[in-house]
Amino acid sequence: MKPRLAWITLSRKRSGGFQYGAWVREKLSPFFEVELQDVSFHSIDVKALKPVLWALGLISLWFKKPRDVWIRDFIMAGIVPLWTRKKNIFLIHHIDPSVWPWWARTMYRLLEGYIYSNLRGADAVVVISRYWERHFRERGFARVYKIYNCFPVEEYRVSDEEVERFKKEFQLEGKPIVYLGNCEREKGVVEAYEALKDLDVYLVTSGEELVKIPARNLNLTRRNFLCLLKATDVAVFMTRFRTGWDMTACEAMLFKTPVIGTSIAAMQELLESSGQTICDDFGALKQKVEYLLSHPEAKKAQGERGYKFVRQFSLGKLQREWQAVIQEVISK
Repeated sequence: MKPRLAWITLSRKRSGGFQYGAWVREKLSPFFEVELQDVSFHSIDVKALKPVLWALGLISLWFKKPRDVWIRDFIMAGIVPLWTRKKNIFLIHHIDPSVWPWWARTMYRLLEGYIYSNLRGADAVVVISRYWERHFRERGFARVYKIYNCFPVEEYRVSDEEVERFKKEFQLEGKPIVYLGNCEREKGVVEAYEALKDLDVYLVTSGEELVKIPARNLNLTRRNFLCLLKATDVAVFMTRFRTGWDMTACEAMLFKTPVIGTSIAAMQELLESSGQTICDDFGALKQKVEYLLSHPEAKKAQGERGYKFVRQFSLGKLQREWQAVIQEVISK
Protein backbone atom coordinates (compact mmCIF):
# COMPACT_ATOMS: atom_id res chain seq x y z
CA MET A 1 0.00 0.00 0.00
CA LYS A 2 1.34 3.45 -0.92
CA PRO A 3 2.16 5.86 1.92
CA ARG A 4 -0.57 8.49 2.26
CA LEU A 5 0.19 12.21 1.96
CA ALA A 6 -2.17 15.06 2.88
CA TRP A 7 -1.14 18.31 1.19
CA ILE A 8 -2.95 21.17 2.93
CA THR A 9 -3.52 24.49 1.14
CA LEU A 10 -4.87 27.76 2.53
CA SER A 11 -4.94 29.52 -0.83
CA ARG A 12 -6.20 28.83 -4.33
CA LYS A 13 -4.52 31.94 -5.71
CA ARG A 14 -2.89 31.27 -9.08
CA SER A 15 0.62 31.93 -7.83
CA GLY A 16 4.07 30.48 -8.33
CA GLY A 17 3.82 28.77 -4.96
CA PHE A 18 0.54 27.08 -5.81
CA GLN A 19 1.91 25.94 -9.19
CA TYR A 20 5.02 24.55 -7.48
CA GLY A 21 2.82 22.48 -5.18
CA ALA A 22 0.72 21.23 -8.09
CA TRP A 23 3.82 19.99 -9.93
CA VAL A 24 5.17 18.29 -6.80
CA ARG A 25 1.84 16.53 -6.16
CA GLU A 26 1.68 15.36 -9.77
CA LYS A 27 5.21 13.94 -9.66
CA LEU A 28 4.70 12.23 -6.27
CA SER A 29 1.43 10.54 -7.24
CA PRO A 30 3.08 7.39 -8.73
CA PHE A 31 4.77 6.70 -5.38
CA PHE A 32 2.33 8.02 -2.79
CA GLU A 33 -1.39 8.40 -2.27
CA VAL A 34 -1.55 12.21 -2.50
CA GLU A 35 -4.66 14.11 -1.47
CA LEU A 36 -5.05 17.88 -1.65
CA GLN A 37 -6.83 19.18 1.44
CA ASP A 38 -8.25 22.57 0.45
CA VAL A 39 -9.20 24.66 3.48
CA SER A 40 -8.88 27.99 1.64
CA PHE A 41 -12.61 28.88 1.74
CA HIS A 42 -11.86 30.77 -1.48
CA SER A 43 -15.56 31.42 -2.12
CA ILE A 44 -15.78 33.62 1.02
CA ASP A 45 -14.15 36.97 0.25
CA VAL A 46 -13.98 38.41 3.77
CA LYS A 47 -10.28 38.55 4.59
CA ALA A 48 -10.67 39.25 8.30
CA LEU A 49 -12.60 35.98 8.69
CA LYS A 50 -9.94 33.88 6.99
CA PRO A 51 -7.89 32.94 10.10
CA VAL A 52 -11.00 31.65 11.88
CA LEU A 53 -12.16 29.73 8.81
CA TRP A 54 -8.69 28.28 8.26
CA ALA A 55 -8.51 27.13 11.88
CA LEU A 56 -11.92 25.46 11.63
CA GLY A 57 -10.94 23.81 8.36
CA LEU A 58 -7.68 22.51 9.79
CA ILE A 59 -9.36 21.20 12.92
CA SER A 60 -11.85 19.34 10.73
CA LEU A 61 -8.97 17.41 9.18
CA TRP A 62 -8.46 15.70 12.54
CA PHE A 63 -11.67 13.74 11.96
CA LYS A 64 -10.57 12.41 8.57
CA LYS A 65 -8.70 9.15 8.13
CA PRO A 66 -5.04 9.29 9.25
CA ARG A 67 -2.24 10.16 6.82
CA ASP A 68 1.40 9.13 6.96
CA VAL A 69 2.68 12.64 6.16
CA TRP A 70 1.05 16.07 6.36
CA ILE A 71 2.52 18.84 4.19
CA ARG A 72 1.65 22.47 4.93
CA ASP A 73 3.04 26.00 4.88
CA PHE A 74 4.55 28.50 7.31
CA ILE A 75 1.33 30.21 8.38
CA MET A 76 -0.27 26.93 9.37
CA ALA A 77 2.37 26.59 12.10
CA GLY A 78 0.73 29.61 13.73
CA ILE A 79 -2.84 28.37 13.48
CA VAL A 80 -2.60 24.84 14.86
CA PRO A 81 0.04 22.78 16.67
CA LEU A 82 1.50 19.58 15.28
CA TRP A 83 -1.43 17.45 16.37
CA THR A 84 -1.70 15.27 13.29
CA ARG A 85 -0.50 12.02 14.93
CA LYS A 86 1.93 11.31 12.06
CA LYS A 87 4.81 13.09 10.27
CA ASN A 88 4.84 16.78 9.32
CA ILE A 89 6.66 18.64 6.54
CA PHE A 90 6.49 22.43 6.14
CA LEU A 91 7.03 23.91 2.67
CA ILE A 92 8.15 27.53 2.93
CA HIS A 93 8.60 29.78 -0.12
CA HIS A 94 9.17 33.08 1.68
CA ILE A 95 8.27 35.03 4.81
CA ASP A 96 7.75 38.79 4.84
CA PRO A 97 4.85 40.19 6.89
CA SER A 98 5.67 43.75 5.78
CA VAL A 99 3.50 43.28 2.68
CA TRP A 100 0.65 41.46 4.41
CA PRO A 101 -2.70 43.09 5.35
CA TRP A 102 -2.74 44.92 8.69
CA TRP A 103 -4.67 42.18 10.46
CA ALA A 104 -2.20 39.51 9.26
CA ARG A 105 0.79 41.64 10.36
CA THR A 106 -0.79 42.11 13.78
CA MET A 107 -1.44 38.39 14.22
CA TYR A 108 2.06 37.56 13.06
CA ARG A 109 3.68 39.87 15.60
CA LEU A 110 1.71 38.11 18.34
CA LEU A 111 2.41 34.61 17.06
CA GLU A 112 5.92 34.80 15.59
CA GLY A 113 7.66 33.15 18.54
CA TYR A 114 5.04 30.42 18.71
CA ILE A 115 5.27 29.78 14.96
CA TYR A 116 9.02 29.23 15.02
CA SER A 117 8.75 27.12 18.19
CA ASN A 118 6.09 24.99 16.54
CA LEU A 119 8.19 24.61 13.40
CA ARG A 120 10.99 23.08 15.45
CA GLY A 121 8.76 20.08 16.00
CA ALA A 122 8.40 19.42 12.29
CA ASP A 123 10.07 16.38 10.74
CA ALA A 124 11.33 18.51 7.83
CA VAL A 125 11.30 22.09 6.58
CA VAL A 126 11.54 22.41 2.79
CA VAL A 127 12.68 25.73 1.28
CA ILE A 128 13.35 26.76 -2.32
CA SER A 129 16.55 28.81 -2.11
CA ARG A 130 19.85 29.17 -0.27
CA TYR A 131 18.61 32.42 1.30
CA TRP A 132 15.76 30.72 3.18
CA GLU A 133 17.87 27.65 3.94
CA ARG A 134 20.36 29.98 5.66
CA HIS A 135 17.48 31.79 7.42
CA PHE A 136 16.40 28.61 9.20
CA ARG A 137 19.83 27.14 9.82
CA GLU A 138 20.92 30.38 11.51
CA ARG A 139 17.95 29.91 13.85
CA GLY A 140 19.13 26.45 14.83
CA PHE A 141 16.97 24.32 12.54
CA ALA A 142 18.69 21.07 11.55
CA ARG A 143 16.15 19.32 9.29
CA VAL A 144 16.12 21.87 6.46
CA TYR A 145 16.02 20.72 2.83
CA LYS A 146 16.46 22.98 -0.22
CA ILE A 147 14.44 21.93 -3.29
CA TYR A 148 14.45 24.53 -6.06
CA ASN A 149 11.57 25.39 -8.36
CA CYS A 150 11.63 23.09 -11.38
CA PHE A 151 9.80 23.27 -14.68
CA PRO A 152 8.24 20.99 -17.32
CA VAL A 153 10.48 22.33 -20.08
CA GLU A 154 8.26 20.88 -22.82
CA GLU A 155 5.39 23.17 -21.72
CA TYR A 156 7.46 26.20 -22.73
CA ARG A 157 7.59 25.38 -26.41
CA VAL A 158 5.72 28.28 -27.97
CA SER A 159 5.95 28.86 -31.70
CA ASP A 160 6.69 32.18 -33.37
CA GLU A 161 3.29 31.91 -35.05
CA GLU A 162 1.57 31.72 -31.66
CA VAL A 163 3.45 34.79 -30.49
CA GLU A 164 2.46 36.78 -33.58
CA ARG A 165 -1.17 35.76 -33.14
CA PHE A 166 -1.00 36.80 -29.47
CA LYS A 167 0.53 40.21 -30.25
CA LYS A 168 -2.08 40.89 -32.91
CA GLU A 169 -4.98 39.79 -30.69
CA PHE A 170 -3.88 42.00 -27.79
CA GLN A 171 -2.68 44.90 -29.95
CA LEU A 172 0.96 44.68 -28.91
CA GLU A 173 2.52 45.05 -32.33
CA GLY A 174 5.04 47.60 -33.54
CA LYS A 175 6.88 48.40 -30.29
CA PRO A 176 8.99 46.51 -27.75
CA ILE A 177 7.17 44.88 -24.84
CA VAL A 178 8.45 45.42 -21.30
CA TYR A 179 6.77 43.10 -18.82
CA LEU A 180 6.51 44.40 -15.23
CA GLY A 181 5.19 41.24 -13.55
CA ASN A 182 1.95 40.60 -11.69
CA CYS A 183 -0.11 43.72 -11.06
CA GLU A 184 0.53 43.89 -7.31
CA ARG A 185 1.96 46.79 -5.30
CA GLU A 186 4.46 44.56 -3.48
CA LYS A 187 5.86 43.47 -6.85
CA GLY A 188 7.11 47.03 -7.37
CA VAL A 189 4.96 47.68 -10.44
CA VAL A 190 3.93 51.20 -9.36
CA GLU A 191 7.52 52.43 -9.09
CA ALA A 192 8.61 50.48 -12.16
CA TYR A 193 5.85 52.08 -14.23
CA GLU A 194 6.83 55.57 -13.06
CA ALA A 195 10.47 54.88 -13.95
CA LEU A 196 9.67 53.56 -17.43
CA LYS A 197 6.55 55.46 -18.51
CA ASP A 198 8.43 57.76 -20.91
CA LEU A 199 9.86 54.86 -22.95
CA ASP A 200 8.31 54.16 -26.35
CA VAL A 201 7.33 50.64 -25.36
CA TYR A 202 4.32 48.65 -24.24
CA LEU A 203 4.39 48.40 -20.44
CA VAL A 204 2.43 45.29 -19.47
CA THR A 205 1.37 43.66 -16.21
CA SER A 206 -0.57 40.44 -15.77
CA GLY A 207 -2.96 38.63 -13.45
CA GLU A 208 -5.60 40.17 -11.20
CA GLU A 209 -5.34 43.97 -11.20
CA LEU A 210 -4.66 44.58 -7.50
CA VAL A 211 -3.26 48.08 -8.01
CA LYS A 212 -4.26 50.69 -10.60
CA ILE A 213 -1.51 51.96 -12.93
CA PRO A 214 -1.75 53.10 -16.57
CA ALA A 215 0.17 50.04 -17.83
CA ARG A 216 -1.72 47.44 -19.87
CA ASN A 217 -2.92 44.68 -17.54
CA LEU A 218 -3.76 41.33 -19.13
CA ASN A 219 -5.50 38.57 -17.17
CA LEU A 220 -4.58 35.71 -19.46
CA THR A 221 -5.07 32.02 -19.96
CA ARG A 222 -2.00 29.94 -19.17
CA ARG A 223 -1.08 29.55 -22.85
CA ASN A 224 -1.48 33.24 -23.63
CA PHE A 225 0.61 34.07 -20.57
CA LEU A 226 3.43 31.94 -21.96
CA CYS A 227 3.04 33.75 -25.29
CA LEU A 228 3.41 37.05 -23.42
CA LEU A 229 6.65 35.91 -21.78
CA LYS A 230 8.10 34.87 -25.13
CA ALA A 231 6.91 38.07 -26.83
CA THR A 232 8.48 40.23 -24.09
CA ASP A 233 11.70 42.05 -24.94
CA VAL A 234 12.71 42.74 -21.33
CA ALA A 235 11.11 41.37 -18.15
CA VAL A 236 11.32 43.54 -15.02
CA PHE A 237 10.80 42.10 -11.52
CA MET A 238 11.34 44.89 -8.99
CA THR A 239 9.97 43.01 -5.99
CA ARG A 240 9.73 44.92 -2.69
CA PHE A 241 9.52 41.95 -0.32
CA ARG A 242 11.75 39.08 0.78
CA THR A 243 10.81 36.62 -1.89
CA GLY A 244 11.77 33.06 -2.65
CA TRP A 245 12.84 32.15 -6.14
CA ASP A 246 10.63 34.12 -8.51
CA MET A 247 8.92 31.50 -10.66
CA THR A 248 7.79 33.98 -13.32
CA ALA A 249 11.34 35.30 -13.71
CA CYS A 250 12.48 31.72 -14.30
CA GLU A 251 9.68 31.18 -16.81
CA ALA A 252 10.73 34.31 -18.70
CA MET A 253 14.30 32.95 -18.86
CA LEU A 254 12.98 29.70 -20.37
CA PHE A 255 12.00 31.85 -23.38
CA LYS A 256 15.44 33.51 -23.43
CA THR A 257 13.85 36.76 -22.28
CA PRO A 258 16.39 38.89 -20.36
CA VAL A 259 15.43 39.73 -16.79
CA ILE A 260 16.10 42.79 -14.62
CA GLY A 261 15.29 42.56 -10.92
CA THR A 262 16.15 43.51 -7.37
CA SER A 263 18.62 41.65 -5.18
CA ILE A 264 16.19 41.28 -2.29
CA ALA A 265 16.39 37.92 -0.51
CA ALA A 266 16.52 34.90 -2.85
CA MET A 267 16.27 37.04 -5.98
CA GLN A 268 19.96 37.85 -5.63
CA GLU A 269 20.92 34.19 -5.87
CA LEU A 270 18.62 33.65 -8.84
CA LEU A 271 19.78 36.66 -10.85
CA GLU A 272 23.48 36.25 -10.12
CA SER A 273 23.43 32.51 -10.88
CA SER A 274 21.64 33.07 -14.18
CA GLY A 275 23.71 36.05 -15.34
CA GLN A 276 20.83 38.53 -15.33
CA THR A 277 20.77 42.25 -14.45
CA ILE A 278 20.40 43.39 -10.85
CA CYS A 279 18.87 46.81 -10.20
CA ASP A 280 18.11 47.99 -6.66
CA ASP A 281 17.55 51.63 -7.64
CA PHE A 282 14.38 52.57 -9.48
CA GLY A 283 16.23 55.67 -10.67
CA ALA A 284 18.62 53.44 -12.66
CA LEU A 285 15.94 51.13 -14.06
CA LYS A 286 15.19 53.11 -17.22
CA GLN A 287 18.86 53.20 -18.21
CA LYS A 288 19.21 49.43 -17.76
CA VAL A 289 16.10 48.69 -19.82
CA GLU A 290 17.20 51.10 -22.55
CA TYR A 291 20.63 49.45 -22.69
CA LEU A 292 19.18 46.01 -23.39
CA LEU A 293 16.68 47.35 -25.94
CA SER A 294 19.41 49.24 -27.84
CA HIS A 295 22.08 46.50 -27.65
CA PRO A 296 20.57 43.41 -29.28
CA GLU A 297 23.75 41.34 -28.90
CA ALA A 298 23.90 41.97 -25.13
CA LYS A 299 20.18 41.29 -24.88
CA LYS A 300 20.54 38.00 -26.73
CA ALA A 301 23.57 36.92 -24.67
CA GLN A 302 21.75 37.62 -21.41
CA GLY A 303 18.72 35.68 -22.62
CA GLU A 304 20.92 32.70 -23.53
CA ARG A 305 22.58 32.75 -20.09
CA GLY A 306 19.23 32.69 -18.34
CA TYR A 307 17.91 29.88 -20.52
CA LYS A 308 21.01 27.73 -19.99
CA PHE A 309 20.73 28.16 -16.22
CA VAL A 310 17.00 27.55 -15.73
CA ARG A 311 16.58 24.61 -18.11
CA GLN A 312 18.65 22.37 -15.79
CA PHE A 313 15.82 22.40 -13.22
CA SER A 314 13.62 19.61 -14.56
CA LEU A 315 10.54 18.05 -13.00
CA GLY A 316 12.47 14.79 -12.77
CA LYS A 317 14.89 16.50 -10.39
CA LEU A 318 11.97 17.91 -8.38
CA GLN A 319 10.43 14.45 -8.14
CA ARG A 320 13.62 12.73 -6.96
CA GLU A 321 14.41 15.32 -4.30
CA TRP A 322 10.90 15.43 -2.83
CA GLN A 323 10.62 11.65 -2.88
CA ALA A 324 13.91 11.38 -0.99
CA VAL A 325 12.79 13.83 1.72
CA ILE A 326 9.45 12.10 2.24
CA GLN A 327 11.03 8.66 2.40
CA GLU A 328 13.54 9.91 4.95
CA VAL A 329 10.75 11.43 7.07
CA ILE A 330 8.66 8.25 6.93
CA SER A 331 11.58 6.00 7.82
CA LYS A 332 12.45 7.90 11.03
